[in-house]
Amino acid sequence: MEIIQIVGLGIVVTILIVIIKQQRPELAIQLSVITGVVIFSMMLGKINSVVTLMKDLAQKSNVSVLYMGTIMKIIGVAYIAEFGAQICRDAGEGAVASKIEFAAKVIVIVLAIPVIVAVFDSLLKLIP
Repeated sequence: MEIIQIVGLGIVVTILIVIIKQQRPELAIQLSVITGVVIFSMMLGKINSVVTLMKDLAQKSNVSVLYMGTIMKIIGVAYIAEFGAQICRDAGEGAVASKIEFAAKVIVIVLAIPVIVAVFDSLLKLIP
């Protein structure tokens, strides 16, 4: 099970970070970032499977690929922003993390506009 490997890696790295942070805090931050990238790269295959499945479902259900692409972009923005914000928090920069989260929320709203417009258009067609 991959989750056991990921949790094991996380625990080992966390222990190393706690030990290293006292002597070399900059090295602890780098170790945290590298661990995050390693875990993310371990999940790329799973992410690719989900994206492929979503595309297949969109084609089978006659949903526009444009809308599914938009939804996938929104999910990507959310995950990337969370990853970046957590790295900033690990480095003790909570204010920067908050700004990243704010920017992600604005980007999500902007990306969602076409989907919102399509929903309202559909509703207006249903109302006589």
